[in-house]
Amino acid sequence: MSRRRRRNDWIPGAVITIIVIMLSVVFMGLLAMTKMIPTIYMLIIGIVLAVIAAIIWLLVWHTRYTGRFIGGTVLAVIMIAILAFGGFYINKTRSAISNISGETTEVTQMAVYVKSDDAADSVEATAGYTYGILSSLDRENTDGAVAHLNSEFGTEVQTKEYAGLTELADGILNGEVNAMLLNSGYLSVYEDMDGYTDFSTKIKEVGTVDVESTIQSAEESTPIEPITTANGGKVYTIYLSGIDTRGEMTAKSRSDVNIIATVNTDTHEILLVSTPRDYFVPLSISGGAPDKLTHAGIYGIDVCMDTLGMLYDIDINYYFRINFGGFVKVIDALGGITVNSDYDFDSKNILGYHFNKGENYVNGEQALIFARERYAFQEGDRQRGKNQMEVIRGVVKKALSPEILTSYSSILSSLDGCFGTNITYEEIAQILQQQLTNGGDWTIVSYSVNGTGATEKPYSMSQKAYVMVPDYNTVDKAKSLMEKVRNGEVVTQEEADAPVSGSTSTDSTSTETVTEPGTVASETQAATDTTAADGTTTEGTADTTTQQ
Repeated sequence: MSRRRRRNDWIPGAVITIIVIMLSVVFMGLLAMTKMIPTIYMLIIGIVLAVIAAIIWLLVWHTRYTGRFIGGTVLAVIMIAILAFGGFYINKTRSAISNISGETTEVTQMAVYVKSDDAADSVEATAGYTYGILSSLDRENTDGAVAHLNSEFGTEVQTKEYAGLTELADGILNGEVNAMLLNSGYLSVYEDMDGYTDFSTKIKEVGTVDVESTIQSAEESTPIEPITTANGGKVYTIYLSGIDTRGEMTAKSRSDVNIIATVNTDTHEILLVSTPRDYFVPLSISGGAPDKLTHAGIYGIDVCMDTLGMLYDIDINYYFRINFGGFVKVIDALGGITVNSDYDFDSKNILGYHFNKGENYVNGEQALIFARERYAFQEGDRQRGKNQMEVIRGVVKKALSPEILTSYSSILSSLDGCFGTNITYEEIAQILQQQLTNGGDWTIVSYSVNGTGATEKPYSMSQKAYVMVPDYNTVDKAKSLMEKVRNGEVVTQEEADAPVSGSTSTDSTSTETVTEPGTVASETQAATDTTAADGTTTEGTADTTTQQ
């Protein structure tokens, strides 16, 4: 009987070793599926796991050596826990990146609005109503929503067309129509229009009709491919869009953040170029009519990319969309970030926050306020763009630091609903693999184009409003900086900060200059206005319309 036991006392050790080997194989398979780990690292990890499995077998192969068997079993349990724990996080990483990558569709939320005192409380309750619609703006989405309502109600809905937003608003408020069918992105446009800043309080949304579309660039036949450098690296030109904190990630809305990132993985350099939201430029769908850049987002992120591509004479096929409301979670998960402020200021958007000139260590909420504040600055939105780039710089630096390992799980959990991109999972994995292979810090340089304030009628609005006429000298400098980064040349922050020769945006003698509403500059201008003998005031009184 004892001989039989001795003949079989290798079985427990064999079972333990087989379990470790099987889990090691599964772990290596999961690791390979991420496509993020360089081949040399995969080889090293595989050898280490094989050696540990061999050591475990040598320790547990015979139960009669009790001390060795117990030691080997403990080592096996530790290895099983590590492999299971590691496998869980590998799978979580793959899932998190997959969820934010490869976006191909976008949703236009066509909202049904009625007067705030209307009894209707759903789209179904508006059956039989006459709907006011725009005659030309965003007509494709309007027609799609009308077709949906026709199908839902089983009859053709009655519509009345209006030439512009003000006419449409007047139509529903005056009772010419019972309801209004409008891209929800336009509702925030009313906030910038004289006489309609409180329009949203006079109506209510009773439901939405979602119109889904495929995101495509102007050159639909052009495959999305980064530029390959002579040394085998890649150059990515990425549109970074900061959407409003309301709504879903894939919903079209005005973009308050418009940054082009030129990323050269060869030189480890990132150039961030910010374009003010009020830049007065032709949209890719406006037939040459200029509009505020922020309105491009109403028509889709592809319109934003194509419009900026026209401005800077570049192809932008990639985008990275950031929900700044969700961004708070990421920064908190990182444990906060360091941002450098050009000024000592108190926030005006949300009172009670102070930022010092120089370095500030901020949490998620503070970073969001820092990135959104513009009223406290003479330069308004131009300074806000610089601060937004500073927040991005802070996040990148913190994400590349060893500290990220202590909060890895919470960071992965915070990504969902915060980011969206059409960059494929494979491209993201390749970038991470290259970073693991080459290592090294990244240089981040920021630059903001400039312009002159004016009052013009944008394509998407029915009346004149504050816009920023581009200073093309600064646009040309941005083009030059982008080209240098693409060509692998080193660009420094000092070079980006250097004054632009011939710039018109700093010409203080211009009598056409209009200050940005709500900013310190507009308050200063209003304070300097003088009252004439007949009681009238001189020109230049600031428009204090609130803009978000």
